[in-house]
Amino acid sequence: MIDQRGIIEAHAGPERIALITQSHARLTGLPLVPEGESLWTLPAVVVAHGTECDPIFFYANRAALALFEFTAEEFIRLPSRLSAVPLAREERARMLAQVAAQGFIDDYAGVRTARSGRGFRIERATVWTLVDPKGAIRGQAATFDRWLPLSG
Repeated sequence: MIDQRGIIEAHAGPERIALITQSHARLTGLPLVPEGESLWTLPAVVVAHGTECDPIFFYANRAALALFEFTAEEFIRLPSRLSAVPLAREERARMLAQVAAQGFIDDYAGVRTARSGRGFRIERATVWTLVDPKGAIRGQAATFDRWLPLSG
């Protein structure tokens, strides 16, 4: 059996995984992971992408892989824009620009799509900028624990 966690953690690296939780705490004032739990096993979805021209996901926890219906190998090659249905990509771009300007938002809602094409609406998502200790932007991350399947 392929170790999905190992693939994700080897690809992201410990520094970028720490950056996800540290940036969240610094910007929101709240811990992302309750004490004694791990980012990988949170029931909430957690994803992160880099700063490429067409940003690529570098992290997804177990809940994210299950919801988006991807293996770790597939997800870490996926441009993050492809997680949104085509009609929602413009809305997603506006949201990402808002996050870049403000550091984070904690009330995002939008439509996403799983690998199978099944759509779902995320609600009350927190999206934040990944900023390293020197102030350099390293990407963006999101977490949410509320989603509704879309019919059709």
